[in-house]
Amino acid sequence: MNIPNDPLMLLSYINTKLRDDYQNLDILCDDLNLDKEKLIDKLAAIDYHYNKELNRFA
Repeated sequence: MNIPNDPLMLLSYINTKLRDDYQNLDILCDDLNLDKEKLIDKLAAIDYHYNKELNRFA
């Protein structure tokens, strides 16, 4: 799967996927073959962190 490389575009893409298609980040990463820690680190670099209760990066 080709996901956006730009952090802000990635944020939008991942949050949309989480909202529309996935119950949590683990399922999304497994399904899309994404390295969860790399994704978390990339979005943390722009000060966004995964919130389990909201199921989104905020």
